Amino acid sequence: MKKTSRDDWRVIIEIAPRATHINISALGFDLSDSDLDGELAGLPFDIEIAPRRLGDLGWVSMGDRLASRDIEGDYRRRCEAMLAELLRKPHVKSGRVTCKETHTCSYCGYEWEVLSADDAAEVANCVDEHSVEGEPVCCEKAIAEFRAERGIPALAESGGAS
Repeated sequence: MKKTSRDDWRVIIEIAPRATHINISALGFDLSDSDLDGELAGLPFDIEIAPRRLGDLGWVSMGDRLASRDIEGDYRRRCEAMLAELLRKPHVKSGRVTCKETHTCSYCGYEWEVLSADDAAEVANCVDEHSVEGEPVCCEKAIAEFRAERGIPALAESGGAS
């Protein structure tokens, strides 16, 4: 039925400049003249970090599918390890691991969408009188599986989603 894929993994950390004094050289700004050096001040801010691709081994580059049998899990573990290391720094206030989730129908491949309570209340949005909140709207196979799992009468032969 619903198939979920995750990609575009990121580690987002919040830097708190006033929590500790952070010299700007700690962020990679190399100002050789000490008169130009300074400390960060102001409100906390976020930094988003994209992990290196799984297939980027430094000396050779290949697709992630060749480098890993568990791409999603390896990215998640890589980001969690990166976050754990970053949280040890005194100027990192907090952090989290995020990714983009995509939900698609395992039958038709279209984006996964379901009837909301408001949609199900309007006859124009329903495929028949048995349509309920949570029912997929993408294809007849998804609707049939959803209804079979919940004991809802099947779609009539003549009507239904495309």
